[in-house]
Amino acid sequence: MDLFNSWLVQSPIAHRGLHDKTHPENSMSAFSRAIEEGYPIELDVQIISDGTIVVFHDECLSRLTDNDGYIKFLKKSDLDILTLKDSKEKIPTFEDVLKLVNGRVPILIEIKNPSKVGELEKSLIEILKNYDGQYAIQSFNPFVLEYFYKHAPNILRGQLSGYMKDSNLSFLKKFALKRMLLNKKISHPDFISYEGKHLPNRFVKKFKNLPLLAWTIQSQSEYLRVVKYCDNVIFEGFEPTI
Repeated sequence: MDLFNSWLVQSPIAHRGLHDKTHPENSMSAFSRAIEEGYPIELDVQIISDGTIVVFHDECLSRLTDNDGYIKFLKKSDLDILTLKDSKEKIPTFEDVLKLVNGRVPILIEIKNPSKVGELEKSLIEILKNYDGQYAIQSFNPFVLEYFYKHAPNILRGQLSGYMKDSNLSFLKKFALKRMLLNKKISHPDFISYEGKHLPNRFVKKFKNLPLLAWTIQSQSEYLRVVKYCDNVIFEGFEPTI
């Protein structure tokens, strides 16, 4: 497959759906808006205590809901009680999102897994076996990509990376991730997703044979600056125009 002519680079990708003040990030309404406008959707998945895969970005609930606590301790039944802030929307399950999208636009699935790899990844692979739409996975964790490389090599894999100055990762992990030192031996990515404000740089130039996505682009001026150095963008807060 020639990824330089694939859906990964054909249209800007809506970060956590096409969200705004009335359509929360990673919500069904934000995904519906992206579908209506024809944008591929980037979304985040995590696994909760009963094994359900949900679409939610943060580890903590407090920023996106009116509740404290951690997403990983929830059960599926709890999703009916919680609502996303300033809305009546619920935290969606991954399977519900797949039913909504139903192949109408591609999906870029970010796997949020900073700990032991296996359970979440295995469940995702099983769910995706029954999905006919276009999709790819990406993660900051190179060992997540390694799992897919070994167990589902047909699924496109993207290595997320950047300078990670605001991250609470250790210095060593930031050092390796910034330079993508584990790409060749561990993650074997099909494409790179790199922090847009730090493009171009010498680290991504080493992987010029792979499509390069820039995240997360938040204005038209930023888009016009970075689009010269990448093959596509993941955007939010505006709609890119060429």
